[in-house]
Order: sequence, then structure tokens, then C-alpha cells
Amino acid sequence: MKKLFLTLAALAVAPAAFAQVEIGLKVSPSITYLRPDSPSSTSFTSEKAKLSFGGGIFVDYFFGENYAFNTGLFLTGKGGTIGYNDRTVSPSGGTTGVRVEQKISLQYLELPLTVKLFTNEVAPDTRVYFQVGGSLAVPVQARIDGEKYYTDPYDNNNQTKAGSHILDIDANLIGGAGVEYQLGQSTKLLAGISYHHGLVDFDRYFEKNRGFSDVNIKNSLFALDLGLKF
Repeated sequence: MKKLFLTLAALAVAPAAFAQVEIGLKVSPSITYLRPDSPSSTSFTSEKAKLSFGGGIFVDYFFGENYAFNTGLFLTGKGGTIGYNDRTVSPSGGTTGVRVEQKISLQYLELPLTVKLFTNEVAPDTRVYFQVGGSLAVPVQARIDGEKYYTDPYDNNNQTKAGSHILDIDANLIGGAGVEYQLGQSTKLLAGISYHHGLVDFDRYFEKNRGFSDVNIKNSLFALDLGLKF
């Protein structure tokens, strides 16, 4: 799956050498959180957001004066803290209900596939843009409660790799807007905001390893996009 993703990314970026395009670098500090859903018996909820960071290279392929296809390759941080109802084993061998919190930190290699719509100049050398589309992503790193390995509080003998809790693919809807300012003949600054709405339930642990039913956990991200085109 990761080899296929990298191949698609290479195909998306490679044509930049042969077409009239604008290439840039972007950094995106962001606030990320998780959107869990489950029956009331386990009652999964989002507890805390997480400050994350992303960045990478992007390419705008203009197919009209004010229209561009946007793609690139980004390293994107996601995650947050979730809470759920669980049970612990007492010394007598019985079980006791307990509320558990779990902090999930994820890092994805992400390929955006979006369209950017530009206005005419709203001020000298300044244009507003709107961005809509989606992205595909593969996880490259996962940590649970800050660790690469997770020991389940219900069974201290059950230690699993954090990466095995995460599905190998993610997909998102993206919407955003911003301002682009012309600094020179080919140099532009951009600043904007965007929202990334995860579409894929990435959980591979609670249903598979713990036997919980109908647990869904998806990503969400609000980003401040700061970039420079060359």
C-alpha cells in the first residue's frame, strides 16, 4: 500500500518538470482532534485536541488564469485524546468498570488532490483563493500515550505496537481559503486556513483485539497554511 502511494505521489509531482506550473513550500501548524463513535456501552468520546505540525512541497498546475489543480507531498501530524468505558480485573478475579483516556499521535505522508480557484486582484499584487478537494495518506509513525508500544490497562500482558492500531490508509475532504501576494516576478507569499475532514475509520485495535463493537475513530484537522512559491 505504501509503495502504491509513493508511486502515485511521484507521478503527481514529476510532470512539474514539463509543464507551466508554480512550485512552493508550505508549513502548516494545526489543531487536530479525533471523532470517535460507538455504542453507549463503551461511550467513546473526543476528550482533547492536539497541537500538530505539517509541511512539504506543493505544485499548482494552472489550466486557466484563475484555476489550478493542486497537489504535492506533505508530512502531516494528526491525532488527539479519546476517552472510553472499559473494565479492569480486580485482585479477586472480578471486573470493575473504569473510564480510560488514550492519547493518539499520528504522522502521515499525505498526497493532496485539490482545485484552487483564484479571484482577480483584490488589492495591488494580491489575490484571494479558495481550495476544495481531498487527499490520500499513509501513516508513517504512531504513538499511544507517547510510546511506540502500548500496554492495555485491561491486560498488562498484552503489549502491541502502536502502528498496528492504525489502518494503512486514510482519506480526507479538504476545504480552505487564503490570500496570495506577489513579491516579485515569480515569488509569491501565501497564507490561509484549511479544514481536513477524515473519511476513514482508522481503528484496527478496539474491535479486533478487544472485541468492542461498532467503534469508529476518524481524523479532523484545522490548519494555518503558510507558504512560499518560487
